[in-house]
Amino acid sequence: MSGNWGLWIVLGLIVLLVLWVIFIYNGLVAMRQRVNQAFADVDVQLKQRHDLIPNLVETVKGYAAHERGTLDAVVKARNAAMAAQGPAAQGQAENMLSGALRQLFALAEAYPNLKANENFQQLQSELSDLENKIAAARRFFNNAVQEYNTGIQQFPAALFAASLGFSSQVFFDLGDDRKAVTQAPSVKF
Repeated sequence: MSGNWGLWIVLGLIVLLVLWVIFIYNGLVAMRQRVNQAFADVDVQLKQRHDLIPNLVETVKGYAAHERGTLDAVVKARNAAMAAQGPAAQGQAENMLSGALRQLFALAEAYPNLKANENFQQLQSELSDLENKIAAARRFFNNAVQEYNTGIQQFPAALFAASLGFSSQVFFDLGDDRKAVTQAPSVKF
């Protein structure tokens, strides 16, 4: 009879251990899904940005056709951003696209008729709105990545997260452009 108690205790401990692993596994899966969903949100915003850029370039072409280099740089940066895969590559490509767009808007300053064009103003406003949405989506994604990475590195999940197929995710980083983004823009009248 006492041998049966020992067997039941061992079986009970095994069941508790299995339930504990399942609980941790399900939590990690939920965090990974949040990361995937957050990246999909960033991707949607970036696609909208990519779709808006050709209209912006066409509008500028009508006013500044001889500024071909700047327009080509924007198109090339857009194509690179659309082809980039993964948060790190996309972050770098999107930073290049942001720089090309800054050059495009600086170009618009030199052409008062373009700057006053209603279509250009609307496209610029839409792009500005999208930039805010992209920034919010990036923050949400990076928060989800931080929670996920912390979850797979904390004890006890760290003991078996890698063996269950969980690996660290990469942040959607501003990279070298972080310094330029954190500086306040200068406003001149």
